[in-house]
Amino acid sequence: MLAIQTNNLTKSFVSLTAVKGLNLEVRAGEIFGLVGPDASGKTTTLRMLCGILPPDGGEAIVAGCNVRREAEILKGKVGYLPQRFGLYRDLTVLENIHFYADLYQVSKKSRMERIERLLQFASLKPFGKRKAQDLSGGMKQKLGLICALIHTPQILFLDEPTTGVDPLSRRDFWVILYDLLKEGVTILFSTSYLDEAERCNRIGMIYQGELFIADTPAAIKAQIEGTILELRTENNQKSMRMLEGIESFQGFVLSGDKIHVHVSDPQEGERTIRDVLKASQMPIFNLAVVRPSLEDAFVSIVRKKEK
Repeated sequence: MLAIQTNNLTKSFVSLTAVKGLNLEVRAGEIFGLVGPDASGKTTTLRMLCGILPPDGGEAIVAGCNVRREAEILKGKVGYLPQRFGLYRDLTVLENIHFYADLYQVSKKSRMERIERLLQFASLKPFGKRKAQDLSGGMKQKLGLICALIHTPQILFLDEPTTGVDPLSRRDFWVILYDLLKEGVTILFSTSYLDEAERCNRIGMIYQGELFIADTPAAIKAQIEGTILELRTENNQKSMRMLEGIESFQGFVLSGDKIHVHVSDPQEGERTIRDVLKASQMPIFNLAVVRPSLEDAFVSIVRKKEK
């Protein structure tokens, strides 16, 4: 069963087409990651699917509602957590939650039990009287999540919710999301962090408004042709500049303190790397074949499309 289905969904702003003919399917009860760099169309896509932003072309059915004709009905069936903290900074945690409960017309009778459970769920119970402006970045995102869940939505839209959040809070946030999956909530999650995309059931890679591929992380990585060599040198930035002009290399990804070099033939690739760097007296600390990462897959897919 599909929770979200789009057909050639399109949105333009003056001369810029932010989303181009998007065809996307998200199954009920899964967490789907929409992955891409900044300005790739992720936020525009989520806003259209929430009924906030009307599309210029195409159709979308979300939670059984047509986003064009039934936008107001749809808003009662979905929760949306925007990228920027959008709650009232001068209200307390509880005041913010009650405000959103009023907006969604959650009955007073069922509200208190749900608020109690959500506060416990997000580990915010001790902070009910604290003003939103005094919360940490991770706690603000948890509060935003509670407000998005107060009316028990069928689908939850999260727009880069862990950007700028510390690693411990990011981990806690994902624990909450997995618990929501157990309750049957469908989650569409946008992110530019490819390590987070690994946690999703399926992902869609979007670039310059176009969805290039949608599949499981493992299936997407398996599509890479050739081999990934992981290189670590004394100066990775300088080493990349030395290697970038070599035509037999299909791509480069700087991953932490390592360079991933995409090659067709691993033996020839290793020999070329060693020869080039040796000629420039650049010490090599490590050079080995590794499994492709999602970042390698993304770069490979984008290069292929551009060609």
